[in-house]
Amino acid sequence: MVKCIVNFSLLVFLCGVIGCSSSNNKPISITFNKDSSGIVIGDIDKPGLLQLQQIDPADSVFKELIAVLQTPSENDTSIREELIQGGYLLSDTGILFTPNQPFIKGREYLVITHLNAKFGDAEQIAKGQLNLGVKPTQQSLVR
Repeated sequence: MVKCIVNFSLLVFLCGVIGCSSSNNKPISITFNKDSSGIVIGDIDKPGLLQLQQIDPADSVFKELIAVLQTPSENDTSIREELIQGGYLLSDTGILFTPNQPFIKGREYLVITHLNAKFGDAEQIAKGQLNLGVKPTQQSLVR
């Protein structure tokens, strides 16, 4: 009898987790804009985007959520990894990062963001494979 109650409770819990999971499984999109003067971060979950719209883009929260680094490439190892300073512009569809100094053609840039990051999905919860920390999304872009 106790085993049946435990199994039923577990089943109800898993159904609740699966039912409450986000339906947007689309990965976040990180690309240069059309003229490569900025980086567009799109496909952000709607609840997260709504929360970001309540924050001033000049706030340090954006710098903690989105980091753009200039990285050494295979062709030019003399470049050191360096954080790119810039501004953030929030829209209804995503975020535009514009650097203070223009991106240099041929250089590689690494974008690291915690937007849309999760500890795990319903399947990982059911299998007991949750991550110990939130893993950021990383995207390498070459101008």
